[in-house]
This record gives sequence, C-alpha cells and structure tokens, in this order.
Amino acid sequence: MIAALATLIFLATLWLVVVALADTLDGNFAKIAAALAGRSLASRIQPTPVALRVRQRVSARQQRTLRAEPQLRAAA
Repeated sequence: MIAALATLIFLATLWLVVVALADTLDGNFAKIAAALAGRSLASRIQPTPVALRVRQRVSARQQRTLRAEPQLRAAA
C-alpha cells in the first residue's frame, strides 16, 4: 500500500513540474527555438543611428598652468 501511495505522490509531483514548465516556456518558446537554431531575436532588430555633436570642454582650472611657488615646495 505504501508503494502505491508513493507512486501516486511521485506522479502528482511530476505532473505539477510539467505543468509549471509548460506555463513558463509558453511565452519564451520562440526565443528558445531561435537560440537552438542559431538565430538571435536581437539580430533582427536594427538599431537606429543617432546624430550627436561632441564638444570637448576644458575647465578654466585645467587651462591655467600651475607654477611651483616656494611655499608649495616647502610643504612638499
């Protein structure tokens, strides 16, 4: 009797796992099939180029050259 009950519990658990996997894979099956076939869904999407202007800004502190002063030399 215990073997029959254990078999019934095992089959019920197996059925729940199959139902959960089927529900999970239902929405993602196209992606999985494309990946297994060696194709990518991302390769079909063409990125649109965007024009940008790039300017290099130099702050006033970087433009000014620092001179070594005697006070700074003594502190070092």
